[in-house]
Amino acid sequence: MILGTLVASPNRFDWDPKNLRVWIVFTQTQNLTVTGGGTINGNGNVWWQLSCNLNKSLPCTDAPTALIFNNCKNLTVEKLKIINSPSVHVTFDRSNNVVASRLSISSPSWSPNTDGIHVTSAAAIKISDSSVKTGDDCISMVSGAHNVRIKSVVCGPGHGISIGSLGAKQSTGRVSNVIVDKVYFNSTIFGVRIKTWQGGNGYAKNIVFKNIVMHDVVNPILIDQFYCDSPTSCAEQNSAVAITNIQYMNIKGTSAFPVAIRFNCSATIPCRGIQLQDINLQGSNGIATTSACQNANWSDRGVVLPPPYKWLLRYNLYKCFHTSKFSNRLLIKF
Repeated sequence: MILGTLVASPNRFDWDPKNLRVWIVFTQTQNLTVTGGGTINGNGNVWWQLSCNLNKSLPCTDAPTALIFNNCKNLTVEKLKIINSPSVHVTFDRSNNVVASRLSISSPSWSPNTDGIHVTSAAAIKISDSSVKTGDDCISMVSGAHNVRIKSVVCGPGHGISIGSLGAKQSTGRVSNVIVDKVYFNSTIFGVRIKTWQGGNGYAKNIVFKNIVMHDVVNPILIDQFYCDSPTSCAEQNSAVAITNIQYMNIKGTSAFPVAIRFNCSATIPCRGIQLQDINLQGSNGIATTSACQNANWSDRGVVLPPPYKWLLRYNLYKCFHTSKFSNRLLIKF
């Protein structure tokens, strides 16, 4: 039970310099419930002001994650408020059978690397009925995330819900069986995003984004196989993380940028099995929306606005392949 408020020390030197990435940690624990309605305050401002992301003249250093669950099984985390983490707010690492619900997570929109919930090498994760307002991804899933269900979440400000990045430095990344359902994105930089590096290996597959509302989102739907978070440019390579069997269903709202749907896929490892159903993304303040599509094989059902094939026909720049065949809904078991 966490009651009242836990506040991290405002003195950065209270942390072990050899282990700057942790504050509150539960490890190798089974059948644990963390609840109580209390607040965990990471006092992140003392770390953010010294971040190289905000001041390029400063060296890049680690900062603590407020709450980490490592190697836990049969875990429930609920009814907590986690605010102003120096880095990621909550991490589920190598954990299984996790239920996270009724969480309120927040930090300023400008705070660097403050993901709300981060899932890595974890399976059977259910995240629901929560609000996430941060300076980075509301929820991020990286390699090893499998069987993840996200439902009834309010996201924004922040960078949306992201799968990846995957495949950095020629590594292998694997994410599969993810359902994102009933999410409201409010003025986020991204909505639903899959991001991978060139030169990587592995896959992001069997992923469903459905029943989603976007409000003034800059990049509502994005697949980017050319992600490059690097001071130097990233060249196209012969290998890439394969992206297959991705469904977008019943997604509506407004885009703050003209390109509301972007599939930026590799020529050597194209995106396959992209399915769009009942999409209606209008421009904020009356701007016209369009789509950009490169090296993706996609199909549609119902009304899809803006349709990628119209963008292709108008500009004739990118190789995309449209078919009217729409496979049956993905069967993902938990």
